[in-house]
Amino acid sequence: MRYAHEVGKVRAAEQALMARLPDGALMQRAAAGLASVCARVLPAVYGSRVVLLVGGGDNGGDALYAGARLARRGARVRVVQAGTRIHEQGLASLRLAGGRLLQDGEIDAAIADADLIIDGLTGIGGTGGLREPHARYAALASASAGLVVACDVPSGVDASTGRVEGAAVEADVTVTFGTHKPGLLIDPGASYCGVVELVDIGLGPDLPDPDVVAPRSVDVRPPEPGPESDKYRRGVVGVIAGGDEFTGAAVLSVGGALHGGAGMVRFASVARPVELVRRRWPEAVTTVIDPGPHEPKVLERIGRVQSWVVGPGLGTGDAAESLLEAVLTTELPVLVDADGLTVLSRRRDLLARAAPTVLTPHAGELSRLIGAGREDIEAARLDHVRRAAAELSATVLLKGSTTLVAEQDRPVRVNPTGTPRLATAGTGDVLSGLIGALLAGGLPAMDAAAAGAYLHGLAARLATAPSPGPEAPITAPDVISFLPAAFRTVQGGGAP
Repeated sequence: MRYAHEVGKVRAAEQALMARLPDGALMQRAAAGLASVCARVLPAVYGSRVVLLVGGGDNGGDALYAGARLARRGARVRVVQAGTRIHEQGLASLRLAGGRLLQDGEIDAAIADADLIIDGLTGIGGTGGLREPHARYAALASASAGLVVACDVPSGVDASTGRVEGAAVEADVTVTFGTHKPGLLIDPGASYCGVVELVDIGLGPDLPDPDVVAPRSVDVRPPEPGPESDKYRRGVVGVIAGGDEFTGAAVLSVGGALHGGAGMVRFASVARPVELVRRRWPEAVTTVIDPGPHEPKVLERIGRVQSWVVGPGLGTGDAAESLLEAVLTTELPVLVDADGLTVLSRRRDLLARAAPTVLTPHAGELSRLIGAGREDIEAARLDHVRRAAAELSATVLLKGSTTLVAEQDRPVRVNPTGTPRLATAGTGDVLSGLIGALLAGGLPAMDAAAAGAYLHGLAARLATAPSPGPEAPITAPDVISFLPAAFRTVQGGGAP
């Protein structure tokens, strides 16, 4: 796992560590790590043109001391001072190594011509939009042809949440100290970070439990069949999806469940989706149900299952509501997606249940569930997924540019395998079936949701990997077909 801590916890850990170290030792550790990464990304340190964008905080001091180290190795280091304050000892160290402050008339050209720009304008304490002259320097750095290395977090990105309000530095590399910060892993902030390099400065013993975690391949452990396994022990998924209007959702969600490791899939819907599922997935056990209100024992006709997936393409009328109510009154794990979420937005009382419930909304669906604006959710994804998990008493998987999985009072999980190629119709239906299979296989709700998101994103990446040149477009059936390869990759430890 990659662990991330919010700013207050990082500050407390820094204070505890500094109390045991000589003055300035922690900053020197950070500067040494920053300089090492900068030296590694430069073609050559000697003779390189390095510009430091320096604010008045500790990140400015980190940048100045790192610049001094590069200057002693022959780099031509120049400093842009933003604001009235500067770290005086760091500046003195840089000057002693041969660096100097730029005057106003030199700044634009120096940034444009730099081989490397170190962003030390704000740091992890920065909130809200950048003010002038910081905003102008951020824009100049982002437009420069040189490499941009952010110190701890790109200036303009909220380190705790990933919010970006106005201008922000667009970094090629972000060197973060002690622990990851949530804003480095969660969009929109994550999209400004480039490659994130973690420098160990000794905070570990003083850090509490993380606020956010990002799994690696070794952390993704889907259920594996053993010698005694049969189709029932591997898990039976019940899928209720599709209707006369949206038939594809049925085919795709069943495909996701079958390729997600389910021992059996029991599928139920009206006649047309059942016919299509039988043609595409003859191994699925199907049941035709009437399109009108359903009798209380409709689930018994479908058969025994270990988990339910309900909602994709189901419609939002009375029939869909009665099916959703029937499923949610069981004592089995249930995943609700798509139309099922729309029904829940008017029947939140159905979520009052003891069994695990996984909800998989995108920002628009979540806005209806919790009464928040879609744009507000996109701007503060972490805040809203936590709020949703608490209000809805469910495991909430918020789809989007960064997929987040939340349960109340637990670290939020960030999926690292997402790709914009998944922004195409039907991929969410595949994800629903996949997570349903993992639930049926016995994974707890949060583990199933996080593993499903990881495998889903990895399958999409593998689907594009064989193509030379730019990534080719993919479709939902491509994701299904590459799910077995995704499972093999994580089982072999080869995923990112």
